[in-house]
Amino acid sequence: MPTNLGVVLRAVLFDWGDTLFHFAYDEALLEAGWEAGLATIERDGVPGHDETAARFRERYLPLLFVPGSVEEVEYPGMIRELLESFGVEVGDDELDRFLAAEHAAWEPARLVGAQTHALLDSLRERRLLTGLVSNAFDPGWLLHEDLARMGLAERLDAAVFSSEVGMRKPHPAIFEEVLSRLGVGAGEALFVGDRRYEDMRGAKELGMTTVLALWFRADDDERGADPDFEAFTPMDVLNVVRRLTGELP
Repeated sequence: MPTNLGVVLRAVLFDWGDTLFHFAYDEALLEAGWEAGLATIERDGVPGHDETAARFRERYLPLLFVPGSVEEVEYPGMIRELLESFGVEVGDDELDRFLAAEHAAWEPARLVGAQTHALLDSLRERRLLTGLVSNAFDPGWLLHEDLARMGLAERLDAAVFSSEVGMRKPHPAIFEEVLSRLGVGAGEALFVGDRRYEDMRGAKELGMTTVLALWFRADDDERGADPDFEAFTPMDVLNVVRRLTGELP
């Protein structure tokens, strides 16, 4: 396995889901989200959450996770289209309220890692920049609020979501956006993520050193690339950093 010990490290970038936090999908929360969202639409003729959730599950949910797709879906437009199919037209403010309520209903599924804060704090104590590169279809304004609630916003120098860029990893655009905001080159960055295709392949093709995060899941996607390092705990990442910077022999 390559060691890349000649790298001049200035930044450590992270994937979000199943790297800095775990998303515990719960089918019941899908209906809870629709129930919460529909409750914000105060008018007659609003359909039931069970019916709308069923249509979303059948027609739209598969579109959110198309294997190999690099173009991000326009999630607010999906919700608007589904509501219109039930004869409910919503304005922009109403749609935003729906999206916020639906997103909040999924809060129990978002579980920040026990060592996440300590790892980010340790990196920043070493005067390394920290960044986030995440495939996420929800509107960016909601996702940045999640980062603040998780105590991550204050520990990240830049965070970019695919819903803001329009492209998903492994497309270079989303990686390049974060690197540009941080003012560092790909060769000066370490990327940590849990997926061999989206994270390892995308980051390596740009010239970043990579760490495969294995503490929440193990990925065997054959489309992906082998990492430069593997980490079985978040603090293993710190040891990789210490090795790259010469702090460890």
